[in-house]
Amino acid sequence: MSDSPLVTEALALTRSTADPGPDLPAGPATVPLRGEALPVPACLDRTLRLSLAGDRLRPAPSAGALHPVDTYVLLGTGCGLTPGVYAYDPARHRLHRHGPAPDPAPAGAFAVLGVTARRTVSHYGHRAWPLVLLDAGHAAAALALAGAHAVCLDADGGLLSEAAGGVPVALAAVQLLPGDPVALARWAEDPSSAVSPPWAQEPPGCLRTALRVLGELTDSGERLGTWRTVAGQGPDDFVLLTRRSAAPGFHGVPSNAVLARILAAAETASPAGPRWCLAVGGPRPGLLTSRPSAASAGGGAAPGGPAAHEDLVPPRGRAVTLHRLASGDVLPTLAHWAARQGWIARAGAVLLAYGCPAGAPGARVRHDHLAAGYGIGHAQAAATAAGVPSRPVGSWQGADLGAALGGPAGQDWVVHGLALGRSPAGGGTPQPTAGRSAGPATGRTTGRSAGPPTGRATGRTNQGDEPS
Repeated sequence: MSDSPLVTEALALTRSTADPGPDLPAGPATVPLRGEALPVPACLDRTLRLSLAGDRLRPAPSAGALHPVDTYVLLGTGCGLTPGVYAYDPARHRLHRHGPAPDPAPAGAFAVLGVTARRTVSHYGHRAWPLVLLDAGHAAAALALAGAHAVCLDADGGLLSEAAGGVPVALAAVQLLPGDPVALARWAEDPSSAVSPPWAQEPPGCLRTALRVLGELTDSGERLGTWRTVAGQGPDDFVLLTRRSAAPGFHGVPSNAVLARILAAAETASPAGPRWCLAVGGPRPGLLTSRPSAASAGGGAAPGGPAAHEDLVPPRGRAVTLHRLASGDVLPTLAHWAARQGWIARAGAVLLAYGCPAGAPGARVRHDHLAAGYGIGHAQAAATAAGVPSRPVGSWQGADLGAALGGPAGQDWVVHGLALGRSPAGGGTPQPTAGRSAGPATGRTTGRSAGPPTGRATGRTNQGDEPS
């Protein structure tokens, strides 16, 4: 069970079908910026410019959380500016002095990702705080893809907050230049006080709950956390500058080779996070995964039909095999689960991150959401490189995928998704797979639907209101 009744209750509420309450005043998008605007030093210019910069509500691709991520850059010696903590202004691609560095200052540079939750809570109410976590994961992915050295999604939030000068909520850290991640602890030795936003003392009820939940989640981390080195060379500049959420309405199933690369990008980026599968439309719809089910691994019948797999064109020469979890068209069910966004039923495929059981400890809730955003961020870059339109989907209600596949209830919830189409130039459709079609996708052979399908695009959504 969860170590926090507050987190358990808040997670259950955000997964329920209860509509968010009335909108609150949005307030400023980010924390106040202090001091002179300084140019980004040359050693970090490309990384920040190609990841987070932009004069938009959502400068980087996101889960729909209305740009809540605040980036604090910790500059040590040899970085071209006086060592210290700097707040990054993505609209102007400038740094503002926010706090001092330890004395003596360590070498290298880090980014601490904090959040301003009010803007997201103002529109999405009790559904907002998971979106904030997902967006922090997307921001970490954007930095990693643009050349950062290592990423940490589970460090102690108090340490991160102190290292960044006392920011209210800090969720993740990124090592921007090669060095020793242990140096991050040096930045927390003598924290300075941050300027609190005007609503911090008496926030409205829904925002107060969201901040309490995020606070408990950040307290659930390990002190220095687990640092994962970013492997390989990232996408070229064109991909990084053009990856954006496509407007709803794209159709067609990407080719097998493209689906393999997109799934592999998510799994490779986030191997310790949630599990991944693909809901695929087209002539042989169903749920596919790169990992065999227990039944198929043991030689028995996989859920939804006989054990089946597809050998897809491997990314970078590594053989990739997709196993069928279920047969049938699950996309209408996903459309209903995703805040009734009917356009998802007409997409070609949806990459799904799932896990985070009901009652999970705060550390699991935090990490699964951050890792889901991080993996989807990498998957969207892979889709962009392949010319495939895509759109992250962050808000899910009643999306108990495990129960829909015949497993125990409450164990495998959809955490995040990436809807995919086919580029105008084509790309083909997946080849037929072995395995029996059983109507709407389900892990059982009865053909029972995984949820109440609907094509209606009603209700409040986190993706249709504003472009990302």
